[in-house]
Amino acid sequence: MASNPTELSSSSSSSVFLPPPSPSDGELLRSLHRIARDLSAVETPAPFLRAAFAAISRRSKLLAAAFDDLLLCGGAGEELPRSASLCLREVLLVLQRFKAVVSDCAARSRMRLLLQSDEMEAELRELHHDLATLLDLLPVVELGLADDVLDVLALASRQCRRCSPAPETEQPLRGSVLSLIQEIEREIVPERERLEEILEEVGINDPASCSEEIESLEQEIGDRVSEKWTPAMIALVGLLRYAKCVLFSATPRPSDSNSKGDVVEAEDGEPPSPPSDFRCPISLDLMRDPVVVASGQTYDRESIDRWFGSGKSTCPKTGQVLANLELVPNKALKNLISKWCREKGVAMEACEASKSEQAQAVAANKAALEAARMTASFLVRKLSVSFSPDAANRVVHEIRLLSKSGAENRAFVGEAGAVPLLVPLLYSEVAELQLNAVTALLNLSILEANKKRIMYADGAIEAVAHIMSSGATWRAKENAAAAVLSLAAVHSYRRRLGRNQSVVEKLVHLVRTGPTSTKKDALAALLTLAGERENVGRLVDAGVAEVALSAISKEETAAAVLAALAKRGGAEAIVNIDGAVARLVAEMRRGTDWARENATAALVLLCRRLGAPAVTQVMAVPGVEWAIWELMSIGTERARRKAASLGRICRRWAAASAADGERGAGCPVATVVPPAMMAS
Repeated sequence: MASNPTELSSSSSSSVFLPPPSPSDGELLRSLHRIARDLSAVETPAPFLRAAFAAISRRSKLLAAAFDDLLLCGGAGEELPRSASLCLREVLLVLQRFKAVVSDCAARSRMRLLLQSDEMEAELRELHHDLATLLDLLPVVELGLADDVLDVLALASRQCRRCSPAPETEQPLRGSVLSLIQEIEREIVPERERLEEILEEVGINDPASCSEEIESLEQEIGDRVSEKWTPAMIALVGLLRYAKCVLFSATPRPSDSNSKGDVVEAEDGEPPSPPSDFRCPISLDLMRDPVVVASGQTYDRESIDRWFGSGKSTCPKTGQVLANLELVPNKALKNLISKWCREKGVAMEACEASKSEQAQAVAANKAALEAARMTASFLVRKLSVSFSPDAANRVVHEIRLLSKSGAENRAFVGEAGAVPLLVPLLYSEVAELQLNAVTALLNLSILEANKKRIMYADGAIEAVAHIMSSGATWRAKENAAAAVLSLAAVHSYRRRLGRNQSVVEKLVHLVRTGPTSTKKDALAALLTLAGERENVGRLVDAGVAEVALSAISKEETAAAVLAALAKRGGAEAIVNIDGAVARLVAEMRRGTDWARENATAALVLLCRRLGAPAVTQVMAVPGVEWAIWELMSIGTERARRKAASLGRICRRWAAASAADGERGAGCPVATVVPPAMMAS
C-alpha cells in the first residue's frame, strides 16, 4: 500500500526539530573522564590567577580518578541507575561550564582579566558550589563504588565548598594598576621599578608579551567587549606602549613590525605589494574597509571620512560633485582583500570604522593621551643620545609604530622634536634604519603641523630626494615618494616642491624604473604637483609627459597626470610627443573607468587648447568615433560628459573641413558616424 506523500513529508520535517539523542551511560562516563582530565592539565593564563586555576586542576584530578574507576568497574558497558545517570549528566554540564570559563580566560588579555577578576571569581565560586552540591547528591551506594573512591569524591566536594569567597591577590594588584592610570592622568611619570614590578605580577616581562598584550587589548577595545572597562583598557594600551619603550627596548622582531596596518616582510626583505585595485586612491595604502561613494568610486572608509570631514563634497578621483555623502560597504572587494591578506600573511583589521571610533575614544582619554606624550618624549630623548645604528634603529622603529595611528600621537612625536633627528638617518647605510626613518617621516607628515616641521627642517627635502634616488630598498623609495605626495597636499608646499628640480627628477626616475607600487606613488605625487600651474613648465621639462605616456596602459594615474598637464599649460608638449594622442584614445577604449575618464578629459583639453592640430590627430586615429560612442553609452557620468564634449568638437571640425574643402590632407574624415555623434 502506497504511503501518503503528505504524511511522509510531515513526519520527515518534524523529525528535523527533534533534539539529538542523549549519550549512552558509557559515552557519558567517557566524556566525564575526558573533560576532567583536560581540566586537570589546564594552564594558568596569568600569574595572579595561579591559585584559582590550581584549585580547578586539583579537583579535576580527583574527579578524573573517580571516573576512571567507574569506567574500569564496567560502567562503560552497563547502564547506570537512573538517579546516578541524571546526576552525572548534570555534573558533565558543570564541568563543561568550567571548561568554557577556562577557555574564555585564555582568550582574554591579562589586563582585562585583572580588571574583570571580580566577575570571573564570582562565576568560579558559583560553579564550585554547584559541583559540590551535585557530588553530595550523587547516589554512590547505588554505584557500588569502593571506599577509597568514595573518599576521593567526598574530598572533591569538601574542596569545592572551601573555595575562597574573595580573591586574595587580584584586588591589590588591580588597585596598583588603576593607581598608575590615575598618576598618568595627573602627568606623573611612573617610577621605572614600580612599573616593572607591577607588570611582572601581571605576567608581562619581555617585548613579545608586551606587544601581544597591546594587540589583545586593542582588539578587545575594537570589539567592545566591556563598555564598563573600555576607558581603563584604552589607558592601559598607552601605558603598555610607554612600558615597552622604557622597560623592553629589545631589537624589533618581525612580529613587532607586524602590528595592525603594517605588512609582513617577504623573504627578500621587501613587503608584498598589494594590487593596485586593493589600494585606496587617497592614501595609496591597502584598503581595510572599502566603501563606495555616490560616483561609484571605491575608497578606504577612514580616508574618505577625512576627505568629507575637511568640508569637501566631491569625488577625489573624478572631481564630480556628489549627490550625497553616503558610504556603501564594498563587501565583494573586502572579501578579495581579506583573501589576499591571508595568502600573503598580511594583518587585516576587522573594521576601520571601529578603529576610527577607537581613535576618538583615545582622544578623549586623558590617561591614554598623557601616556602617549610620555612615550613620545622618552623616544625622542633616547634617539638624541643613540649613537649606534642598532640603538637608533630600535628607537626609530618605535617612533614609526607610535606615529602610525592617531593625530595626537603624531602631534606628540612632532612636538618632542623628532623630525630634525630623523632627517640625518635617511642617509644611513643600514637598510632597516633607513626604511624605518623615512616611514616615520611619512607617518608624521599626515599631520598638518608636522608637514611644516618637515618642510622647514634643514635638509629634509634633499634627504627625501636622496632616498628616492639612492634608497636601499624599493619600499624606502616608495615611502619617500608617498612623503612628497603627503607634503604636496598644502598648496604653498606644492609650489616649493615643484621648484625643487631634484625632487621632480627623482619622481620621474621612479616612474621610469620602479616596480608597480613605487611607480604608482611617484605618479600620484607628480599628479599633485601638476595641480599647481606654476609647476607645469618644470614638470614638462623634466619629462613628466613622456613617463606618464609610457605608463598609461599600466597605471590609471598616468592619464590623470596628462589631463592635469594639459589643463595648465602642457598641452603642446603632449601633442608633440609621437603617438601621444593615439595612446590616449587607446586608454579611452581599454582603460579602467577612472583612466577612461581622464584620457577623454585630456583629449578634450588638447583639442580646446590647440585647436585643429590636436583635433586632426584625434580624427586620424582609427575607430575613435566608435570609442566616443561606446563611452557615451556605458561610461561613468563624468566619462559620458567628456565623451559628448569630444564628439561635438570632432563634429564641428568635420563640418568645418567639409565647408573649406580640406578633407583629404592626409587625415580623412570618417565616413561612418555612430548615431550618438549625429545628434546635435
